[in-house]
Amino acid sequence: MNVPSVRTAAERSDTSAVRIGALVPLSPPGWVEAGRHLRAGLEAAVGDVNDSGGIGGRPLDLVVRDTAADPRRAAAAMEELAGLGVAAVAGEYHSVVARAAAAGADALRLPFLCSSAVLDALTEEPTDWVARLAPPQSHGWRLYADFLLGAGHRRIAVAAEPSVYWASGTRVLRDRLATRGGTVIELDARALTPTDVCDALVTHRATALLLLTGFPEPAVSIVKAVRADRRLTGRETGTGAEIGTGAEGTGAGTGGGAENSGPATGGATGILIGAPAGQPEFAAWSGSLGDDGAAVPFLRYLPGHLSPLGVRVDQALRERLAAPPSFVAFEGYDTVTVLADMLRRHGTDRAGIAASWSQVTVEGTRGRIQFTRVPGISVWQAARTPIQVADRDPAAPGRFRVLHAT
Repeated sequence: MNVPSVRTAAERSDTSAVRIGALVPLSPPGWVEAGRHLRAGLEAAVGDVNDSGGIGGRPLDLVVRDTAADPRRAAAAMEELAGLGVAAVAGEYHSVVARAAAAGADALRLPFLCSSAVLDALTEEPTDWVARLAPPQSHGWRLYADFLLGAGHRRIAVAAEPSVYWASGTRVLRDRLATRGGTVIELDARALTPTDVCDALVTHRATALLLLTGFPEPAVSIVKAVRADRRLTGRETGTGAEIGTGAEGTGAGTGGGAENSGPATGGATGILIGAPAGQPEFAAWSGSLGDDGAAVPFLRYLPGHLSPLGVRVDQALRERLAAPPSFVAFEGYDTVTVLADMLRRHGTDRAGIAASWSQVTVEGTRGRIQFTRVPGISVWQAARTPIQVADRDPAAPGRFRVLHAT
């Protein structure tokens, strides 16, 4: 299908347009590929809204601001967008950036629907001005811990960089693993060289290594070092653990490419490398690592099958991106779908939008979207967001395997 281009509000002379802001990482050190997918989803949805009559006959405009993974830029963008009169703000991928945006939204009394960030504590106190589509980190990373336990892993090393997001994820993993006798071994990814990481894995007899680091570095160097270390592949000493032995293979492929369900095994012995934050979802991972990037389980937020809307949007996103869309692109589309529905019902009244999260019931690309209050989560949370643990198939790294799913 042909996807109409979307102009920003600054490029339009039509003052009757309804404006929504969009926060997207479009330049380094932000994850630019994720930002490109997020923006593609946002813009595709705006095009569909306008093709179907807009908001009460008024066109919907997207005012995009690049956060570059910088919380200060996000906070400044929220103030600018509030001054421009946007009815609401959508987007953001990085959790620490989304937290700054959410704090600004609460202070400015500006509705913000976060597309992708998962950090539980998006705001310090409960607020009605912020909602989120992605599942909270505590939920998704517990599922990932269950996958590791089901695969027989009890000694899990994490190579982590300093970050509220990585520290929160480590805490979730440690607490979940401890319930079944698992332990987490913390390695400082900034202080240790990739060779040091390999040495530590051998010393601690870890059977899995999780990368809680930036990409491409140090993640790429660590993966290459581990893959090349004969002590960790099981080819020399026999100390390596089976990769993913015993994990369940559930769910059919969907969305971002040709996929299939399959066992959590890389077809070889050795230490399991994992990246729960989702880096292997994107083409840059495979481009940087090739075959070494396969069999690295990660979290993705897709169902076993896309909804009928999702199937149609998948094709549109493939044309827009000239590549298979990631789950982040679907999150972007669904964000605008939700806000457009709220705008049709409440107009551009910010207070009316913020007061109506509980009334949302919208068909999205991955199923029906509704919001609820979750204990311990300070923002309105989308209910029943699908979660998968997936990896790239070693036999065909361009294909994904679903290893575990809700």
